[in-house]
Amino acid sequence: MADRRLDTHLESEGAEFLVCGLLMIEGIPSYKAYTNTAGYDILASHPTRGRVARIQVKSRWASNHGFGFPLKNADSDFVVFVALNRGTRNKSQSSDARKGVPEFYVFPTPIVLAARREDDWKKVQMRRIERLASYRDNWKLVADFLDADESPN
Repeated sequence: MADRRLDTHLESEGAEFLVCGLLMIEGIPSYKAYTNTAGYDILASHPTRGRVARIQVKSRWASNHGFGFPLKNADSDFVVFVALNRGTRNKSQSSDARKGVPEFYVFPTPIVLAARREDDWKKVQMRRIERLASYRDNWKLVADFLDADESPN
């Protein structure tokens, strides 16, 4: 029997909750969009300025994710890539052998658009992003966006 595609719906929902929780820990009020809202999964807000950031969450279950993800709808201010690092589907080694802690990369949407292929998949290749490490756990980008006087978009 051929391998079936891994159903990661529950894990992708979990990634959205992780991002929402981390934003709140950083002092940024955030709310999960519970309906299929095109372009974003989370709204983050500034409590006194009334500014809102639309955040799209992209996640990969596998530890050997390859630093890429499809991005067809870019109607957001930020894209957060979550590497869940839950193991591998490689039959030659135990999935638990590659488990690790989740990693978070916080990108302004124009940054990922510059690294996106313009084919049918519209895949973002994170290795094409300069200073990739500077986006890891960089929640300050969202805070600064919300604190700005005017939206850069």
